[in-house]
Amino acid sequence: MGFVLSTLRIKNLALVADLTVELGPGFCAITGETGTGKSVILGALHLVLGRRADRSALRSGADMCSVEAVFEIGALAGRLTPFLEERGLDSCEGGQLVLKRTFTASGTNRQFVNGSPTTLATLEEMGGWLIDLHGPHDHQSLLHPRLQLSLVDAYGGLDPLREAFADQLRRRTRLQEAKAALIVDERTYAQQLDLLRHQVREISEARLRPGELAELEAEHSRAANATRLLELSQGALAALGESEDAALTSLGAVGRSLQELARIDAAAQALLDLQGQATDLLRDLQAGLSRYADRIEVEPARLAELEERLDLIQSLQRKYGGTIEEVQAFGAEARVRLEALEGRDAELERINAELREVESLLASRGRELSEKRLAVLPGLNRAAETELSSLGFRQSRFEAGLTHDPDPARATETGMDRMEFQFAPNPGEPARPLRAIASSGELARVMLALKTVLADQDAVPVLVFDEVDANVGGETAHAVGQKMKTIASKHQVLCITHLAPVAAAAGTHYQVLKEVRDGRTESRIQPLDRPSRVAELGRMLGGGPAAQRHAEELLAQSGGRAD
Repeated sequence: MGFVLSTLRIKNLALVADLTVELGPGFCAITGETGTGKSVILGALHLVLGRRADRSALRSGADMCSVEAVFEIGALAGRLTPFLEERGLDSCEGGQLVLKRTFTASGTNRQFVNGSPTTLATLEEMGGWLIDLHGPHDHQSLLHPRLQLSLVDAYGGLDPLREAFADQLRRRTRLQEAKAALIVDERTYAQQLDLLRHQVREISEARLRPGELAELEAEHSRAANATRLLELSQGALAALGESEDAALTSLGAVGRSLQELARIDAAAQALLDLQGQATDLLRDLQAGLSRYADRIEVEPARLAELEERLDLIQSLQRKYGGTIEEVQAFGAEARVRLEALEGRDAELERINAELREVESLLASRGRELSEKRLAVLPGLNRAAETELSSLGFRQSRFEAGLTHDPDPARATETGMDRMEFQFAPNPGEPARPLRAIASSGELARVMLALKTVLADQDAVPVLVFDEVDANVGGETAHAVGQKMKTIASKHQVLCITHLAPVAAAAGTHYQVLKEVRDGRTESRIQPLDRPSRVAELGRMLGGGPAAQRHAEELLAQSGGRAD
């Protein structure tokens, strides 16, 4: 078993002050005398799965109630991880999923998944595929026609055929969207053509080059400042060698003095050499400046060209993108759209032909899927009726009714059928949809029968039953316990029960007790060892030595552990 509810923590809910329940895998029975607070387990699960919080359930004198459920996620990790990522929730550390719900006397609700705040809708969505609650007024997954159809497909091994149908339906949706984009009124069509042609022409005629803007800006800077650059370079040339106090002239005088110095003192020769090097460097600088000044041209016409080009590029960037590359990409996309619009009639014909092909495929595959479902249903109906018979409905009738809609236009990803599980508990009565069954105990037993038949196909990992044993006894009670034991090989099953044969079949048995502490009544829950379990089963059987012996026999017959 890959997924279990391992821990349930409850604070200030009804008669519970502070309670932590460690739950095991498989079949867990929860028993206790009437009024001890067994239903608080169901109420806590309601809260943590996103149901409406009832402030009247807040423990008297408390300001806040909290419920926390810890799940060992096992094989569901692959499904949970993307679900959590899509909603920005923390991942499951250590293979555990932690759901928490709090509400206050003032009506404030808060909910968390793995410590991350979330919405009630997210909590409820997760709850829908984590836990099935089968009790009074609970929504149960098997009541929903879409899930009923999914379970029939899984039961009959029809998932590949159904997925192939869904692929064609998604293909039809894409084609319909493409067609809708092409079908516009003539005025709008003409306006779109004009706009796209203008955009494509404007971008194409600009002949943009990646990196061009930086080159133009550098050249524009030089052209705009040509007069000043010429003034500066000519001034520098004059300071070097053309004025009376030019640097080269002064450096020549320095050289003559150093020559005389070196004739008198040979040690000064190094200074004379440095003067020669400085003179050579200044002459190189003079030559470089002269060449630079010769290249400077004051050209108003070129400056105007550069400014015009820069204005064009900046205008295109304001319209179509922040960079030349983005403008070019916009132009490429506009050209594709233009070509599609210009070839609208041909494209529409191609799309319509493909749509006709898809509609034909949907009709044929929808019929095939429907026929195969119909072939599966008799076996499912017989299996369900067999299970129902052992649960006390000996002359009941179960029908998984299928209605086929031949119009592909109304198809959904589940196909062209609608499924409705129907049940007639007594001969001569018409079968009614499961959701119309009024008796919660009756509905719970029907659900138990279906869960037994569909144990391998049902993806909900945790099942909770309450009142499943209402108005049953004798052999039916034994059958209820054994069916829960069977289901528990594939799912974790929690059952709140008043029947000893049901509780005896469980692998783990918990007892809910009510006691008075400091003048306040509190509920608590405890796992039972063998002696305590025998005693509790004996109490459920009426008490006394005979009941205790019967309890021992039940444990031996059912195979339920009593440790």
